[in-house]
Amino acid sequence: MGDILGYARVSTSDQDVAGQTMRLNQAAAIKVFTDVRSGRTMDRPGLDALLAYARKGDTLAVVRLDRLGRTLGELLATVAMLKDRGIAMLSLEEKIDTASAAGELVFHVFGAIAHFERRLIAERTKDGIAAARARGKHPGRRPLDADKIAAALKLVKAGLSPTAAAKQLGLGRSTVYREVSRAGIDRPPQAT
Repeated sequence: MGDILGYARVSTSDQDVAGQTMRLNQAAAIKVFTDVRSGRTMDRPGLDALLAYARKGDTLAVVRLDRLGRTLGELLATVAMLKDRGIAMLSLEEKIDTASAAGELVFHVFGAIAHFERRLIAERTKDGIAAARARGKHPGRRPLDADKIAAALKLVKAGLSPTAAAKQLGLGRSTVYREVSRAGIDRPPQAT
């Protein structure tokens, strides 16, 4: 029988992996690998180190499935890769252990339910937007005021910083910078 290797991930440096690490140690993890990375990126040095360390027969343990992947596709790909390497996956919160046939089935059922839920949300959103349009509403951002953009560009050409032009006209700073870039306006270097 192999070892249990823990994986803990938090999204920002404001968060702490201590709670996850404690639970993984209580679940008999001999070593816990950590990442402070958003779930949006698959660049996870801690997970890579765990996978390099793991041997056939080991179990990768997480507190919750969302620590391992954000999407059903990511989770299924990760579990398939682990299975190919002879490594099981254990999720403490969802009580899933892919070392058993029943645990693997439960994982796939959870995955299918999560996929179904995301599809329902997408359909409801689409229906809500269609209903709003039928009532004459236009969901989403309002179009930019062309006159304000033109005025901002004139101010920047006259030597005002994009930040100051944005503030003066009530526009977003990033909007003015984007439009200045699109217009190809050369700005003098900012004083430091």
